[in-house]
Amino acid sequence: MTAIDKAPVLFPGARVPDRQRTVEAHGVRLAVYEWGDTKAPPVLLVHGGFDFARTFDVFAPLLADGGYRVVSYDHRGHGNSEHAELYSWQADERDLLMVANSVSPGPFPVVGHSKGGGLLAHIIQALPHRFSRFAAIDGLPFRQNPPDVANRERTAKVREEAVKWLDDRRRAHDMERRPGTPRELAERRAKMNPRLSHEWLEYIVYGGAQQSDDGWRWKLDPSLRMGGFGPWRSRWVTDRLPGFPIPLLGLFGTENEPMGWGVDPEGLRKYLPRNARIEVLQDVGHFIHIERPQQTAELVLEFLNDE
Repeated sequence: MTAIDKAPVLFPGARVPDRQRTVEAHGVRLAVYEWGDTKAPPVLLVHGGFDFARTFDVFAPLLADGGYRVVSYDHRGHGNSEHAELYSWQADERDLLMVANSVSPGPFPVVGHSKGGGLLAHIIQALPHRFSRFAAIDGLPFRQNPPDVANRERTAKVREEAVKWLDDRRRAHDMERRPGTPRELAERRAKMNPRLSHEWLEYIVYGGAQQSDDGWRWKLDPSLRMGGFGPWRSRWVTDRLPGFPIPLLGLFGTENEPMGWGVDPEGLRKYLPRNARIEVLQDVGHFIHIERPQQTAELVLEFLNDE
């Protein structure tokens, strides 16, 4: 176990993890955090892309107070986990399973936000015996209709994106995130998280950024790019949802924002099994568990405790 970074600023309801450890995942060391009694039944929280486990500092303690040993971790290239030479959806799935194996050998419930929900939905379809219940916080991908463009145009776009990716890789060894004060980092993140308060964004700087001689930088590998985790397609998950093998809770907001998935809950219903439960929270964006932590925790605890 290692010491937990404590923020010099406080946020109502936020509680740093009770414990921190590492898991070796195929050569990459992952930072793992826990809240709650070590003897309580476990639940695993999986964060979204460009996030980190400490963004659960309010939500996770609510689940812990509800009687669970809450475990989360930083994805490779995020937070306190090590960086990798390359990133892929499959590598993230392998990491998730390594963390899950460190939590319990038997099935247990899982909660995923955004990309974390997509990872879990895919893994559960392949290994349903490893997990007992699944709550997705705006984490169920929706099969969008293909763009109405000619094949030659679509091929050209693929080539264009590949060239951009290769150009980024050539510069990767020199890439460095722009430094700033904690306030400046919070203001930059607000462009992607416009519904979250500045007080919250500044609080998470101290869990997700580090200080160097010239200022603070987010602990995110600068070679990571927005807009894809490939190779991956939402339909690989969505088309198999009708036969989803374990109880499923989907939580959605009504407000679109930059990091949201743009999922239409009503349009998604036709893909879901009959026993799936959908809750739509009004006037909430993509970060449901941060905007409404108490309400989200109550819904998740009710679902986890339902026999």
